[in-house]
Amino acid sequence: MPPLSLYVHIPWCIKKCPYCDFNSHAKKAELPESAYIDALLNDLTADLERYAITRPIQSIFIGGGTPSLFSPESLDRLIAGIDRRTALDKDIEITLEANPGTFESTKFKEFKALGINRLSIGVQSFNDGLLTKLGRVHSGQEAVKAAEIAHHAGFTHFNLDLMFGLPGAIPGDSEKDVATAIALKPAHISFYQLTLEPNTLFHKYPPKLPDDDFIFATQKHCQGLLADNGYRQYEISAYSQPGKECRHNVNYWQFGDYLGIGAGAHGKITEALPNQITRTFKPKSPELYLQNPSQNGSRLAIAIHDLPIEFIMNQLRLRRGFTLAHYQSMTGLPASTLQPALSDCQTQGLITLENGYYACTDKGWDFLDTVLGKFIA
Repeated sequence: MPPLSLYVHIPWCIKKCPYCDFNSHAKKAELPESAYIDALLNDLTADLERYAITRPIQSIFIGGGTPSLFSPESLDRLIAGIDRRTALDKDIEITLEANPGTFESTKFKEFKALGINRLSIGVQSFNDGLLTKLGRVHSGQEAVKAAEIAHHAGFTHFNLDLMFGLPGAIPGDSEKDVATAIALKPAHISFYQLTLEPNTLFHKYPPKLPDDDFIFATQKHCQGLLADNGYRQYEISAYSQPGKECRHNVNYWQFGDYLGIGAGAHGKITEALPNQITRTFKPKSPELYLQNPSQNGSRLAIAIHDLPIEFIMNQLRLRRGFTLAHYQSMTGLPASTLQPALSDCQTQGLITLENGYYACTDKGWDFLDTVLGKFIA
């Protein structure tokens, strides 16, 4: 069986950002913390029984929304409840997403004491003007303060999220953001382009974005800046110091398994290869989720002919790529099911084979949609 992770979704935010397509809802009243923790634990219990889970959980990612809005007491009850219900790896990675506007020194020391050992801080930019255009509720100075609080609270492993290609950006803006982030000494930096996703305010009323040449030049320059300062790009938008990769996300990209609990959470569970690899979906509405989390979701088995693209679209995000042996062990399919697409990509210089690993070339990463299209059944 593949490695197993757990994703926990807490859907409330202070404010819904205009570019955000995640299942998040602006906080309008006091949050139902106790009832929601009950629902999460009931949801987990049902999934553990439904899929007869005996594997230990190697990582937990508490995302949202803004899960740092919840109190340490509520998250303590959540983590303790998970621990009582299933086995956890001794060196488990537990990540909590947090936004700079919710940082309090005492609160984050308490989070650290609960066993949360990694933070992912949604900075996006340190530029107040760009943050206003993004609809963020924090300032650049609050973002800097959040990283300082993370260090002070004892987090040796935290991520700073940065976006580029922002409305109103001028040459040098992203370079300043990246330089500021590097100076704050996080173990991990996410650096990704703003996209106008369906069902967002920005998609309905598109802001004017920089042109493609500007965006591409910004990306390449900042990637060089990150590399020069010891942040290795191990995935399309993820850069880390040596040994500080996000283990939870790497499991996603390596086609590992993960339980998803919480309103709008997705999961992937392998019951039998190749015909019982199942995607799971929990109801998006927090109100519906609170009514009956274990009954209101849905499941869908991945069709065998879709497994090659499902595997490839995750695995080729990683700089290292994949081996055919890993493909066979994760899907139960013979290596021949990736041909002739692999050969075609190699001929076009989009994929390379080195030491048994198939991986995208720089050209392949720049044209990843073209690469993935070749593997669609």
